[in-house]
Amino acid sequence: MKIAVIPARGGSKRIPKKNIKLFCGKPMIAWSIESAISSKCFDKIVVSTDDDEIAEISTEYGAFVPFKRPLNISDDHTTFRPVMAHALEWFKQQQIKIDLACCIYATAPFLLYTDIAQGLNNLKNSNSNYAISVTEYNFPIQRALRFDQKGNAVMYNPKNLDTRSQDLEKSYHDAGQFYWGSVSAWSRGVKIFGSNTVPVILPSYRVLDIDSLEDWRHAELIFNAIHNE
Repeated sequence: MKIAVIPARGGSKRIPKKNIKLFCGKPMIAWSIESAISSKCFDKIVVSTDDDEIAEISTEYGAFVPFKRPLNISDDHTTFRPVMAHALEWFKQQQIKIDLACCIYATAPFLLYTDIAQGLNNLKNSNSNYAISVTEYNFPIQRALRFDQKGNAVMYNPKNLDTRSQDLEKSYHDAGQFYWGSVSAWSRGVKIFGSNTVPVILPSYRVLDIDSLEDWRHAELIFNAIHNE
């Protein structure tokens, strides 16, 4: 059995009710739920939340909310790892066998169902622990700058000063959209960023952090531009 787990706590501060705030006409979390459904990868799509309103809206859009997330893993500092562990433990207690589980962020409106399906395909074909979404840095990190004690801009790696950008190795970062993994890896706490993790490379224009109202407006503009195209 394969499940998706969408973490969605209710206490967002910078953007109140972020997970259910309307984004381009739908509650933000609805985009993640609908992509998960359209991927046809899952037997169950679970929303892990401590909030009744989030639970109600998630159910309306086709997700399964079988439990209420405990308060001790619903604060600002909780990462998705304990949320995944709690969800998988719930299924274990119900004697429901899970083989693969995918954590999907509730704030990923640019995530396509094909990305999720590609992640599953990459995971299976590589026999890896995880398959995660990544995107390329828009500028070579080897040419990054820092400020010294005098406030001057200096290079972290001065040896790259005269190296052309196209001659530097490409670098990638976590796109923060989904994390496929075997239940064995999740349960054993295997680190996600390691030699047994395969990537799904997303275009950078579909990878945006939405942490402020300004980010939100920017994301809606990009989203509308993509869909109007």
